Amino acid sequence: MAISPAPAKAALTLGPLLFNWPARERQDFYARIADEAPVDAVCLGEVVCGKRTPFFAADLPAMAERLRRAGKQVVWSTLALVVGGRDGEAVHAVCAGADDAAGDLVEANDFGAVALLAGRSHAIGPFVNVYNEGTLHHLALNGAQRITLPFELPGQSIRALAAAAEPVELPVELEVQIFGRTPLAISARCYHARTQGRSKNACDFVCDMDPDGMDVETLEGQSFLAINGTQTLSHAIGNLAREVPELMGMGVGRFRLSPHQIDMVAVARIFRAVLDGRIDGAEADARLAELAPFAPFANGFFHGHEGAAQVDPDSALSD
Repeated sequence: MAISPAPAKAALTLGPLLFNWPARERQDFYARIADEAPVDAVCLGEVVCGKRTPFFAADLPAMAERLRRAGKQVVWSTLALVVGGRDGEAVHAVCAGADDAAGDLVEANDFGAVALLAGRSHAIGPFVNVYNEGTLHHLALNGAQRITLPFELPGQSIRALAAAAEPVELPVELEVQIFGRTPLAISARCYHARTQGRSKNACDFVCDMDPDGMDVETLEGQSFLAINGTQTLSHAIGNLAREVPELMGMGVGRFRLSPHQIDMVAVARIFRAVLDGRIDGAEADARLAELAPFAPFANGFFHGHEGAAQVDPDSALSD
């Protein structure tokens, strides 16, 4: 399969907002991303909990149009877990409603959406398990032109996928998330609601109390996870700033940032500078630490360690 080599100017994507932010805050966030952030594509839509969608659905067309006017591609992300008829209808609506003529893409985050998009150019989100060349080949033949690889893949697996060379009609771009808390699991149960003594059906949307996720501690008081509604995330912030040159050398040409309630324009500028070779990963780490003090950084998955580990890339290369 022909994998697109890293372009002269690697592309930067802002992934979907995973958290339950107020509608006005969401509007302001995407307006600033459109006007100021050096990103090439922006994912819109709800991935975690379909119950949240009515609070911002009416704003999505205006957000999308502003992003397009700013020269950014709009990517419509689907739910990662469909748990009922209403969720299924929402996924159908996203797949049918994207404006192909405007250059929009739909990003499938489960295989139901993959089936709905068969034969049509689309993207594959990181919640679809793409662990080997056979799956990559199948999805490319199904119409996927872009695949964001799962969060937990080690670098050697990314390298193997990028090196796949079986011919297909169209090349497929590979994308890797390089900043943001790492989604680890999603459930039909709502953990956030349970912590407040509520059920999922009567949750009162308590997940809006934690705009970057709610920290979970061990019995010894050590932070090790975060929860976001039905989703479990890492406590640490995944950060591959120092691994970007290696990823580009593998042939990865697209890189994803996951939104948090920090200055994401500044985050995007830092990673744009890394991708352009204007600053190195160490300098990027120092700047990012000032912007995102709410959790430590981690890169363990990439280096084949536990995900929460922070590995020195230079030491890893010498091992």
